[in-house]
Amino acid sequence: MTARDEVLARIRTALGETRPPVGEVRRDYRLADGRPPGDPALLDLLVDRVEDYRATVLRCGAGEIGATVAAALDQGLGAGWVAGDVVVAPGLPAQWRPTGADVDDDRPPVQLAERAAAVTGVAVAIAETGTLVLDGSPACGRRALSLLPDCLVCVVLADQVTGSVPEALTLLDPLRPLTLISGPSATSDIELQRVEGVHGPRTLMVVLAG
Repeated sequence: MTARDEVLARIRTALGETRPPVGEVRRDYRLADGRPPGDPALLDLLVDRVEDYRATVLRCGAGEIGATVAAALDQGLGAGWVAGDVVVAPGLPAQWRPTGADVDDDRPPVQLAERAAAVTGVAVAIAETGTLVLDGSPACGRRALSLLPDCLVCVVLADQVTGSVPEALTLLDPLRPLTLISGPSATSDIELQRVEGVHGPRTLMVVLAG
């Protein structure tokens, strides 16, 4: 018998034969926002929510992503950054990558932590909550890539922006390693003082294209 089995057995013994009935789970919650992915109102809502989390959003056209990523790095790291400071997801399109940046090749996490910034794509973005979802695909990279460098730049395409969480979940593979990002890493556990960068990047830059 495992520890789990033992705990459950004790609960069953304590409840005896008078277990309370299990109520029916309601399924009438809102499943969709009603607006198609990429709707201009959704993009504006995403920007508002992401910036409310103290992240920075740079908007651009589909053909300006590479230049805007470089501008995001200028803001996040300062103008003195060099290509060796940045590592990108292996499936990130070449035209989005800063010139000379290293491509992540499953190097040890300690080497990722030495990099100042990472650049990734996203699987989907949720306007209602200001959340970016990475799924471990080549464009998103492995989870450590989005957690260890101190600055994270995420590229979001307009048609990846959905309205609600349930709607976004239908577009994701639940078997993939999903990472949900709502603003820079922060905690207020100690004396209710906000401290950023405790569990991940302290700087989040979002490039919203379209």
